[in-house]
Amino acid sequence: MILGVPLWVLAVIALALLVGTMVQGLVGLGLGLVGAPVATLVAPELMPGLLLCTAVVLPVLQLAGNREQIDWRGLAWALPARLPGTVLGVWLVASFTERQLSVAVGVMVLAAVLLTWHTVTVPITPGTLVGAGIISGVTSTATSIGGPPIAILYQHRSPVQIRSTLAVYFALGAVISLAGLGISGQLQAREIWLAALFVPCLLVGLWLSRRVGARVSPVRIRNIMLLVCAASALALLVRALAG
Repeated sequence: MILGVPLWVLAVIALALLVGTMVQGLVGLGLGLVGAPVATLVAPELMPGLLLCTAVVLPVLQLAGNREQIDWRGLAWALPARLPGTVLGVWLVASFTERQLSVAVGVMVLAAVLLTWHTVTVPITPGTLVGAGIISGVTSTATSIGGPPIAILYQHRSPVQIRSTLAVYFALGAVISLAGLGISGQLQAREIWLAALFVPCLLVGLWLSRRVGARVSPVRIRNIMLLVCAASALALLVRALAG
């Protein structure tokens, strides 16, 4: 047992983080999709703090090897908008049940994916960036899955820009969410230490993603990204209904 957590639980979470990192390294998001449901199942007391801590570390590791084509203009609109979203997310965590939050977020993301897959292209404008930033702040703070709103906006950009822009957004956005949870007393020190223990899993996952990414076309990466967004929504719905 480490920091009060059984070894088998740590092993399960480590595997989920490795797989989630591999997916995120390929399409720009995925850590929350894979890691959040698994961690919630085996160690709900560590959520959402543990996943948010790893959501800070992973993008930093990604940007260390790839800082090309970051859309700083888009981030300048989306990141500040995450602040009010984070405040709202902290309030929702304290006011509503996990099932209610998961259902609401899951339905919203799934509807957005279905609309944008073939019929609707959401333009990247100051208005849509602010809206996506607020929604992402809410969903990330409440459920640790905040990537889909931003990812849907950038789905038609190059894979390199998607990954690098989302990496910056996730890193800074997760810091904002963690600050909100910390101020409200909903973040524990052991969640931070456990996240540090999982860094080797993140490194291995990134290495695997680079091996796979060299063989995947941009069109396929977009399709995979939308599938990951849809899967994150379905995971939240299943988790809520099963709970």
